[in-house]
Amino acid sequence: MADIIQLLPDSIANQIAAGEVIQRPASAVKELLENAIDAGADHIQVILKDAGKTLLQIIDNGKGMSETDARMCFERHATSKIRKTDDLFTLTTMGFRGEALASIAAIAQVELKTKTNKTDLGTKIVIEGSKVKSQEACQCPKGTSLAIKNLFYNVPARRNFLKANSTEMRHIVEEFTRIALSNPKVFFSLHHNNNEIYHLPKANLRQRIVALFGNKINRKLVPIIEETDIIKMDGFIGKPEFATQTRGEQFFYVNDRFIKSSYLHHALMGAYDGLLAEKALPLYVIFIDIDPKLIDVNVHPTKQEIKFEDERLLYNFLKVSVRHALGQYSITPTLDFDQTPGFNSTIGPGISQTSFGQGQSQRKAAPDGGLKTRNLENWEKLYKGLDNIPMPQKTEAQPVTFKSKFSEDESGEQVVQQKTPYQIHNKYIVSPIKSGFLLIDQQAAHERILYEQFLSNLENQNQHTQTQLFPTNINVNGQDAALLRDMIPEINKMGFDLKEFGQDSFIMQGLPAECDQNFNVEKMIQDLLEQSKMNVDFKTNIRERIAATLARSAATKKGTKLNVDEINALIDRLFACKLPFKDPFGRKCFITFDLDELDKKFDF
Repeated sequence: MADIIQLLPDSIANQIAAGEVIQRPASAVKELLENAIDAGADHIQVILKDAGKTLLQIIDNGKGMSETDARMCFERHATSKIRKTDDLFTLTTMGFRGEALASIAAIAQVELKTKTNKTDLGTKIVIEGSKVKSQEACQCPKGTSLAIKNLFYNVPARRNFLKANSTEMRHIVEEFTRIALSNPKVFFSLHHNNNEIYHLPKANLRQRIVALFGNKINRKLVPIIEETDIIKMDGFIGKPEFATQTRGEQFFYVNDRFIKSSYLHHALMGAYDGLLAEKALPLYVIFIDIDPKLIDVNVHPTKQEIKFEDERLLYNFLKVSVRHALGQYSITPTLDFDQTPGFNSTIGPGISQTSFGQGQSQRKAAPDGGLKTRNLENWEKLYKGLDNIPMPQKTEAQPVTFKSKFSEDESGEQVVQQKTPYQIHNKYIVSPIKSGFLLIDQQAAHERILYEQFLSNLENQNQHTQTQLFPTNINVNGQDAALLRDMIPEINKMGFDLKEFGQDSFIMQGLPAECDQNFNVEKMIQDLLEQSKMNVDFKTNIRERIAATLARSAATKKGTKLNVDEINALIDRLFACKLPFKDPFGRKCFITFDLDELDKKFDF
């Protein structure tokens, strides 16, 4: 029998490796940024076209590469990070496998320019599909410029699986954000289609967080810092009242490497036990420094999963550290068992008990006898004059009567109750029907009505816009700005007038006629962005998603009192809908109660 097993050509082997290492443009951005950090760069630029599909370029001022290294770096498993097996357990660099550049060169058209400080000329190499097209000397600044063009050009099946530009851009911004957070002493900029999305000067960690997520996040931050002989932990956590139900502001770093760990996340959530609303997620940016010998990062191709030698120790250390940070800033309740009896009585107005340390007061406590005398005088003043207040006279309770169709008026004729719907607790509407009655959720019903109306307006493009006397300015972070830009055309078709107003800033100049004067524009935009983040990877129609979010924001909320005409109009419009049974998010709009069911509840 003829031999059938043979070695794969390097080009095919690299394409196979690329399937694990480079899954989308964001994967390439991550690998190249990590290489720039490992090269000692403190000034890094990212330039993109069409969310990295057409062009993805990283320019850094690192130490650069020699002519030989520039050629060698595209070989598979060529790396400067490790030399022997033991090096895997003492890693201090982001990369180490030597697979990224070889994988990228196998599925893209690559142009590399690099120069070290010791040479007058740099090296330029052009590679397409793992084949070197040219290599020559060139004039370029110190550092490395790597341009990746037409990613997956020779793997059409993989290119067809790429998502819309807005989706791919969101993933790129996620990777960019993770690396920018862990390197605040490095300048970063991100450009997309000739627009600067981020411009991040060198700063401290808090300033970097604010630059990435917006000025409003500054008041949400609580610093955390703890240190032992083997673990150091620092960073910031968010105050519980600012927690949201969407992910995107949760970051764990181990030795400056971003990781994903449901185990550590569980520990942190345990520290917030009793402080968060259901399904709410707090912000956190936490850095853990630990001896590299106690962890293993060679677990997953993305290097975002780590094994710890003692997970239980780290779990408890994280939970206690977060709880301590919350307690230090008076976010969690604390008990002071060292206070002396009667201490509360000696504290003057505006002076906090917690400022006295070990129960020591800044003011001298009164002697025990004087304290008792003063307390007695205070109680006497409180009750002084109460004896002179006349007591109310007892009266017979008046019976409460209900009129029904069986009641009789003064003439002896039966009073017939009209079948008029009415509102209870400013939340629900009761409407009699032949077989019993309907209980309608007024907010869910209005959301269904507006949802179908917005969809109809999108199809017919006949929505009327009411110009605002005072336009609303909306500021978002770079990631949200990229999402919002793509949504503007669809949002404006619904009767809004939303325009860009400078970098990461927008202005709302008009609202649909259905929106009242109390409509919260910023809340609507925030809800829309959160819904988009949660559903961006699903094949959900963007128009339906926008219409549902806008309907929820514009609908009449529970607690709003309606008059009879408004109640009747709501019922008529609800049952004129194509699908009146549920709101856009799946909640029931109404439930029915049959007379037979009610009768059974009153039977013995």
